[in-house]
Amino acid sequence: MHERPRGSDPPDERSHLTWPPRIPEPGDDLPPSARWYGTPIAPPEREPGRLRRLMTVLLALAAGGAVLAAAVVLGLRALPSPPPGRVTDPVAGISYPLPEKWDAGTAAPVTGFTSVVGDGSSTTVMVMPAEPATDARATTTEFSELYARLLLHGDDVKVVDDTGITVGPRTGHTRSLRAEYRDVVNRPAYLRVTLLTGPGRPVLVVGMAQPDNPTARARINTVIAGLR
Repeated sequence: MHERPRGSDPPDERSHLTWPPRIPEPGDDLPPSARWYGTPIAPPEREPGRLRRLMTVLLALAAGGAVLAAAVVLGLRALPSPPPGRVTDPVAGISYPLPEKWDAGTAAPVTGFTSVVGDGSSTTVMVMPAEPATDARATTTEFSELYARLLLHGDDVKVVDDTGITVGPRTGHTRSLRAEYRDVVNRPAYLRVTLLTGPGRPVLVVGMAQPDNPTARARINTVIAGLR
């Protein structure tokens, strides 16, 4: 057996497949145009302490970067699309409209989401059941920060909307972020996180678009506004 010279580290070619994952170092984070390595990410826990620990693990798994659009294409191609019109998510106990020329599937790029719709290239919306939250705004803020770190990797991330929301009989909170990048490759990205509480089981909706534009935002808004 050959010993490695002291002071040298073993190659880390498959670090994204090991457990526990390698904690990212400065400079590891890549924006959404980079390739997303590793297995799907587990959904966050509700308890604040566990959420912080989970965020560390998620950021480690995402250290190789993420291309949300590519992951969405693979997820949407994994299963046949249902008839156009509305998408029913029996796990989340909800249905919502399917925008024109969008596809639907159940293989979301983030594990835990029970349904996903998107245009297959730049815009996607993911839905999952959520646990009850005593403070919808605080919980939505935590989730928006989590998914911003995981998916955006922006050089400058700003809050563009943070308000209460009513969708049908449900109420909750929604928070939108816009990420900008210093490089010339990545165009601005948009992230909207919405938590809807009762009546019925709470639902978490995460929508993302890159590039950010009014049409993409309108399509995400259409899905959220049509949740029933």
